[in-house]
Amino acid sequence: MTDQPVGHPATDLDDVVHQRVRLGVLTIAHQARRVEFGFLRTTLDLTAGNLGQHLTVLEKAGLVSIEKGYEGRRPRTWINLTKAGERALRDEISNLKRLIQQVEDSEA
Repeated sequence: MTDQPVGHPATDLDDVVHQRVRLGVLTIAHQARRVEFGFLRTTLDLTAGNLGQHLTVLEKAGLVSIEKGYEGRRPRTWINLTKAGERALRDEISNLKRLIQQVEDSEA
């Protein structure tokens, strides 16, 4: 017997993390460790305002930290994944794998 929840794996998906743009931000930040706002905007094909709103949600949830500064004379914004963000991303991927496994098992 396990202590795992018996419910459907979809119920364990985190609404903050699972949203397409936010999941993309977390994955890119995980790979890069520190990512520049403009890179995220271009890579995810977003407007600055739209990306800014998603970053606000992630920052309020404690999943990313935002650092503003300068590179030469140009203002820059960098996004870093926090420890909580690392855990949330890892949990989300684990839950997605469980969901995929359930679908694959039902096709066997």
